[in-house]
Amino acid sequence: MEVYPAIDLMGGKVVRLYKGRKENVKVYGDPVRIAERFAELVDKVHIVDLDGAFEGFPRNLDVVKRIIEETGLRVQLGGGLRSYRAIERAYEIGVENAIVGTKAFDLEFLERVTNDFDGITVSLDSKGGRIAVRGWVESGMPIKEAYEFLKKYVNRFVYTSVERDGTLTGIEKIERFWGSEEFIYAGGVSSIEDLRRLAKAGFSGVIVGKALYEGLVALEELLEVAKCSPKG
Repeated sequence: MEVYPAIDLMGGKVVRLYKGRKENVKVYGDPVRIAERFAELVDKVHIVDLDGAFEGFPRNLDVVKRIIEETGLRVQLGGGLRSYRAIERAYEIGVENAIVGTKAFDLEFLERVTNDFDGITVSLDSKGGRIAVRGWVESGMPIKEAYEFLKKYVNRFVYTSVERDGTLTGIEKIERFWGSEEFIYAGGVSSIEDLRRLAKAGFSGVIVGKALYEGLVALEELLEVAKCSPKG
């Protein structure tokens, strides 16, 4: 199982939101310095351009580029990647996986970008078992239906429990509905036991943010447990 420390960017700083609400924000500091600390233990991080997610186009690519160039970290990036040019630009600066959310349901667009770029990842943002859209404000189709709809185009997904994101309340109870695709969990991870449960459920990776920043779990310990866990 892979562990991806999360770096959420807003206004050029590392922040964490509570349930995805930009009015509930806590600032943690300089992204490059934080990325440097993660780079001592991992080789890949999960970055979200929150300004991009809310505004519809990337706003922090310069920061992401600095992280890649100054730390050597591999990056999976989400937030505002809703146009071909935005995704193209992300790959130009060295991003390894562009994460597409709302725009993934434009199948003509999804087919084009998956044909032209490697590593495209779809974000399944879940709210009450349904896809959360428009900045996590509205609900769409059931998650399982969305997965079935999109799996012919991609083999890499991030499943985010929106209602638990940034809450430190523990993970959502979820039964496996996916196949052999790479499936990564995010939302509410706050303990080593959460990681064990996710591995047992069949997730191939986990994104951990606030629990690391608040000192509830140590990255070293997470990595040790993950090393002994099978990939989903």
